[in-house]
Amino acid sequence: MFNLPVQSKYSIAPLIIIMVSIVLAISEPFSSDWLAYDRNQLHNFQWWRMLTAHFLHTNITHLLLNITGLTLLWALHGHYFKMACYISQFFVLCLGTSIGLYLFAEQMQWYVGLSGVLHGLFVIGAYLDIQNQFKTGWIMLLGVWLKVTHEQIYGASEEVAKLIAAHVAIDAHLFGTLTGSIIILYYIGIKKLRT
Repeated sequence: MFNLPVQSKYSIAPLIIIMVSIVLAISEPFSSDWLAYDRNQLHNFQWWRMLTAHFLHTNITHLLLNITGLTLLWALHGHYFKMACYISQFFVLCLGTSIGLYLFAEQMQWYVGLSGVLHGLFVIGAYLDIQNQFKTGWIMLLGVWLKVTHEQIYGASEEVAKLIAAHVAIDAHLFGTLTGSIIILYYIGIKKLRT
């Protein structure tokens, strides 16, 4: 039987992220003015935007899609992460995604959304499934990399772009996936040091 990780040590962190995202959606346009990833403002040393942009969304549909994605990932892999671990990985994924956009995607002037972070969480969860002898982890890991590669070659889905009323930030997906993969390498390194 499938058991959801509803204990507070596994569920509080995703709930906080969802609640903050909802409060910021209600606070628009003020929240985007001060918290969105904005390359011009980053040049003015407003570095907090590298973290806060991931809690913002272009519209209600975008918010609901990302909340759904976060909830599904929690249902799949939430039992692997206690609160401190989840929050620390979440913020590393936020920073990794934003730094990747800043250094390697100069065309990206403005960005909001959780999708890059969600890709990273998916990668980490797939790796932990593999470590726990679930063969589906390999399928998920391969699948996310195939999706990201397809987006880089052929672009994003036009249907999703219409839903969120913005261009789909495929580079955020790439850098979130790469950051998640770097976190996996960290896990592998720690495991080797312990053996």
